[in-house]
Parts: sequence; structure tokens; C-alpha cells
Amino acid sequence: MDNYWKRQGVPHKGWTLERVYDVRENGQSEEETTYEICMMCGHEKIRYVHVVTHHDHSNKLLVGCQCAERLTEDYINPQRIERELRNKSSRLIRFIKRPWKISDKGNEYLNIGDHHILIREDKQSHIFTVKIDDIWGQKQFKTSEQAKTAAFEGMEYYKAKDEW
Repeated sequence: MDNYWKRQGVPHKGWTLERVYDVRENGQSEEETTYEICMMCGHEKIRYVHVVTHHDHSNKLLVGCQCAERLTEDYINPQRIERELRNKSSRLIRFIKRPWKISDKGNEYLNIGDHHILIREDKQSHIFTVKIDDIWGQKQFKTSEQAKTAAFEGMEYYKAKDEW
């Protein structure tokens, strides 16, 4: 991989951090993950990818945290956003691995605070759906783990809106 730090015509400052994302899909193991390579320094195995743009450069760059900090001259936000993603990933793993109870109808459920989360499996189609409190989700899932991930995302959404 090229080292853009040494390449002519690539600005070293003045970049804007557009977003940060985790290349590891929910529930994916480390061995199954396809990591990125930092486009600036060539460092391999970047899990949290920082997407940066520059008004004098036509392409977005996918870089690691340290290169994002240097390019944006922001030594707070790239690290903060990456830490938030790491924490969310850890919370998701803990949420899925919690000891889920089984209802009389054979469905998995959790009570968290005043909230009731239900993972219902259709016994004929083996499709899973999610219910949080009195709200049924619109999506269907092939596995219980996928449904639990959706339940977690729903809870995160409500928590961010301060509705919990």
C-alpha cells in the first residue's frame, strides 16, 4: 500500500472528519473480519475507519485514528468517536450474552429497568421478530442473535433520544 504521507499533491493538513465506522459486523469474530489499510501510512488491520475529506483533494481517504488526528489537526474528536464505537461494541456483546429468560410460549425476553424486550420466534418459519415494551419491530431476522442486535440498536436509539 502507498504511503500518502510521502506522495506529492496530498495535503497533510486541513482535512475534515466525515465519519468513523467499525468494519467488524455485529457478532463477527476477529478472524472473519476484513480490515482496512490506512491510506496515509499503510498501517494494516484498521478496524475503526476514519473517513476524511479535503477541499483540495478529490478523493476521500480511509485512515486510522492517528492519521485522522494529524490530518484534521483535531486530537480530541477522532479518538472520542472511536472510543464511543468501541464502548458500543462492548455493550452489544454484553447485551447479547446476558442470561435471557424463556417465556411460557418459548420466547426469549429480558426486563431491563422498566422495559421489556421480547425476541419472538415464529415456530413454523423460524423467523425472529423484536418487541420493545409495546412496540413491535417491522423487520424479521434469521437468527435470535440478529434479533437481539436489533433490539440493542433500538434501545440505543431510544436512549440517545432520552426516551428511556
